[in-house]
Amino acid sequence: MQFYRDGYRPGDPDIRPAAPRALARTAELPAEVDVLIVGTGPAGTVLGAQLSVFPDIETRIVERRAGPLEVGHADGVASRTVETFQTFGLADALMREAFWINEVRFWGPSEQDRSKIVRTGWVPDAPEGLSEFPHVIVNQARMQEYLQDYMAKSPSRLTTNYGIECVALEVGEGEHPVTVTLRHVSGADEGKEFTVRAKYVVGCDGARSNVRRAIGRELHGDAANHAWGVMDVLANTDFPDWRTKNVIQSAGKGSLLMIPREGGTMVRLYVDLGEVPAGDSDIRKTTVEQMTAIANGILHPYSVDVKSVAWSSVYEVGQRVTDRFDDVPVGDASGRLPRVFIAGDACHTHSAKAGQGMNVSIQDTFNLGWKLAAVLEGRSPASLLHSYSAERQSVAQDLIDFDRHWSAFIAQPTVDPAHPERGGVTSEQMKAEYGRQLRYVAGQATRYKPSLLTGNDTYQHLATGFEIGTRFHSSPVIRVADGRRLHLGHVHAADGRWRLYAFGDTGEGLRDFARWLSESPASPALRFAPAGADLDAIVDVHGIFRSGHHDVDIGTVPAILRPCSGPLGLQDWEKVWAIDPRDDIFSARGISSAGAIVVVRPDQYVAHVLPLSARNELSDFFAAFLLEPARR
Repeated sequence: MQFYRDGYRPGDPDIRPAAPRALARTAELPAEVDVLIVGTGPAGTVLGAQLSVFPDIETRIVERRAGPLEVGHADGVASRTVETFQTFGLADALMREAFWINEVRFWGPSEQDRSKIVRTGWVPDAPEGLSEFPHVIVNQARMQEYLQDYMAKSPSRLTTNYGIECVALEVGEGEHPVTVTLRHVSGADEGKEFTVRAKYVVGCDGARSNVRRAIGRELHGDAANHAWGVMDVLANTDFPDWRTKNVIQSAGKGSLLMIPREGGTMVRLYVDLGEVPAGDSDIRKTTVEQMTAIANGILHPYSVDVKSVAWSSVYEVGQRVTDRFDDVPVGDASGRLPRVFIAGDACHTHSAKAGQGMNVSIQDTFNLGWKLAAVLEGRSPASLLHSYSAERQSVAQDLIDFDRHWSAFIAQPTVDPAHPERGGVTSEQMKAEYGRQLRYVAGQATRYKPSLLTGNDTYQHLATGFEIGTRFHSSPVIRVADGRRLHLGHVHAADGRWRLYAFGDTGEGLRDFARWLSESPASPALRFAPAGADLDAIVDVHGIFRSGHHDVDIGTVPAILRPCSGPLGLQDWEKVWAIDPRDDIFSARGISSAGAIVVVRPDQYVAHVLPLSARNELSDFFAAFLLEPARR
């Protein structure tokens, strides 16, 4: 973390200097904003955190609730989400507080007495080496608190206006074409309506989204037909696996999914309430006492003595998704640009069985945020925003398909050896199916298709472990300047910049490429940088040498690898790396002995793999979505 580039300042380095615009801001919403975020769920807070680092972008957030969420709904934090939190500098705090899921255990009816359950096996929670981060459990309210604290410490000092709901919106003309009607729902102005004009609006306002309704989008999919109860309990029990994740099948009494929570004592129970007719609202009246009785029936011969319930709910499983995630009509070939977007539960709803709701919602706006910033700062054309719906709608559809399959699978009864004709699944089948889905549950299955932001696989063989279209799979390296061992992926901050990782030996291949990046007018670092900008303002370049860190003369590397930046023009010593002899990144990620260029998007997804000699191809790739600034 670098925090003296603007000059020395005492105090907490996480509190960045406030921009003048932030200091002049009032608590009231202005008449015009650049981006209006509606809702502070996971999608809204991640978007706010991204945009908060751009103080020249007027971002505001409104939330219908009177204050911050206190009791979270979602709790599972996939390793992909922890990777995302690392870009905000929040992963260490998250992991310190969280419960780490290391394995999943399976229970089913005993062959000797089917009224009792026995442990039938276990699997690791994630495949070995899938991520440097674990799958953890932290409640949604705490996740959002981390992000809101990050916003409050950002240069824009972004905070939320609570007690305000979106009533309606219209898209018209002009610099701020979206007119949003808002209403105070609490406080002294309760019931009062007012309008705000915005360049862009993002609806992160949940499954009953008013923003979605205003742009004419509808959720399409299956009606709910299976109900589950969920409760966070503080309890005593003789069940031996109380502090591991468990998938429990009983003989005729339903299923139970058990997930330990942070803090060492609380556990979340998902209780199978069985099939329900579509539209049946009575099931929502199921009490905590009734859910506890069902859970105890499933757990026999074990039992749970619930002392306190922190939160509970009943929901019906239904998988639905909208056909687009913006306000451009389906099939519109007019070139109309999107102005309104929806994210998270506003555009896809599903069960909580695979723990994907919060995680996929976070990735929605992690995809959108840097694109909005690039357009609003004039670095990219507004047409870039078409890529949000194009990329994320297909991801959501995959989620719906997966959730439909997994929810149905986990709700099946166990096979009764005495009555195999009744169907069901065995404990071995349950364990095998869970193991098959581990990569998806970890949030690591997304792969973006070739587009203007994602190249083809012509040169994939040069870096087989950095699959184009997938997230950048980090690996340890040694920083040459100080000999510190770090994960290369951890240099990636949520600041809207592209990353370019150049891999090569100690010969001239990598150095020649770095000199071209430093000096050639065709270099994307120079070609697309605003006049007077730092050398790494648009593309953050790192060089990784296939040698020991003592063998690299950092004093002779080209300027792009030791740029001078910030108002004081200070040298950056943190862009030159060497292999970690304990875990050679070249071997671990299949990097060719000829070297490779790995281009990574601001949202951590690998955009392209090219040879070190592919100068024109690299420049042309960036030219597809970056604008050359006007030169005086």
